[in-house]
Amino acid sequence: MLIGTTALTGLLGEWRVGGHAHADLAAKLEVLLLDGRVASGTRLPAEREMAKALGVSRTTIVSAYRVLREKGILRSIQGSGSVLELPSVPRRRDPAPLDLDLSKAVPRAWHELPDLSARALQRLPHHLNHAGIDFFGLPDLRAAIARRYTERGAPTSPENILVTLGAQHAIALVARTLLGRGDRVVVESPSYPHALDAFLAAGARLIASPLDSRAEASLENGASTYDTDQLVDTLRGARPALAYLMPDFQNPTGASLDDDERLRILRAAAQTGTPLLIDETTADLDIDRPFVATPFAAVPHHGATVITVGSLSKTVWSGLRIGWIRADRHLIERLALARPAGDMGNAVIEQLVAQEAIGDLPRILESRRDELRHGRDHATALLRSLVPEWHVPAIDGGLALWVHLGAPLSSALVQAGRARGVTVTAGSRFGIDGAFERRVRIPITADQATLTEGLTRLADAWTAVRSAGHAGRSLSDPAFVA
Repeated sequence: MLIGTTALTGLLGEWRVGGHAHADLAAKLEVLLLDGRVASGTRLPAEREMAKALGVSRTTIVSAYRVLREKGILRSIQGSGSVLELPSVPRRRDPAPLDLDLSKAVPRAWHELPDLSARALQRLPHHLNHAGIDFFGLPDLRAAIARRYTERGAPTSPENILVTLGAQHAIALVARTLLGRGDRVVVESPSYPHALDAFLAAGARLIASPLDSRAEASLENGASTYDTDQLVDTLRGARPALAYLMPDFQNPTGASLDDDERLRILRAAAQTGTPLLIDETTADLDIDRPFVATPFAAVPHHGATVITVGSLSKTVWSGLRIGWIRADRHLIERLALARPAGDMGNAVIEQLVAQEAIGDLPRILESRRDELRHGRDHATALLRSLVPEWHVPAIDGGLALWVHLGAPLSSALVQAGRARGVTVTAGSRFGIDGAFERRVRIPITADQATLTEGLTRLADAWTAVRSAGHAGRSLSDPAFVA
């Protein structure tokens, strides 16, 4: 598989960090491989072609490719060029084990999950006389999910609900059912990367609407806010086949839409005939938001098509692969008909556990909010103490801090963090075409000891990154990764 220079240049984004150009380029290519934005086995452009696209000398490309070969992640194949691939053995330059993972913004399992599971198992015998294949979901679970929407102001019947294998499965199912090759999809920028992957896999063209084009002006308090004017203008100008939004505690920024903004977006979607895919995976993760937001499904639609996605992964446990889609009954039926090409429905036992969890959800959410409050306050105070030059946002909910580094060094920070045994995700993973090299997402979901150790190592990595850049040293210099 060959990646073209246009696509690769876009993914590279701001790859120069102030050291040697060849080492900077090699480091960014390695990060693209490690986080999956460039698939293992991808053939890179020829050296001369790559040099022309990036505006550097051919010697720079030759040297960068040599660094990757020495690391064991680039292989030369006669007649086929240079192939970037994940190593089959541990990389030589990872001196510390990757024992601290801050790349996943997920809470630990709800501590009473074993009790919920035990209660669910007691009900399993009542379902064993059925085939166990159901593309809509268990009726009782669909009714429980529908009831919760109704209680939140959006009258919903079980026929409006399709149970899925988590929210990501729901997003991918909607994408491959509704989208055709070349269809335009408006997405927030930054956005949840796996949703972007699902739209691209369906053949869509992504159109980014900056979440906050005024972000640089708001760095004094670190706030992230929606640029609703930009989003409405994008909908009217692009008239896309779909728009994907996370209106509550958006991942990764933590920003939320108020009721007036939701209404404006719905009106614009109705005018342009754009279905809205609303991801509410993080909607329940309120810590101290100063307003109560109305669910999109409860706002007057003005004729807009609203498809809502939710799950239990961020409230109960990510290992409980239960999500759902709320939509018009006819669309639910259409989505169910499309499922057999990709899956054979949900596991009955997991659905029974999910039904028990939804019954306890108010108590679970109260506990989760306390956990997130402690995690947010601890991570915020620690980062502001350890790395005072970073701009740490003041969030009121969600799972992570969208930190501004003040320099395009996110990928370099990821590399240095790995050398110290801590994994984080580069900010550019959340953007399109290499954006957000000045950002890094820091989850607040880990326990206090893990956050303290992980962020202390990350601060040490940052010191090394800045030192390497200022001194003009190579990012592959052993003194840098030690």
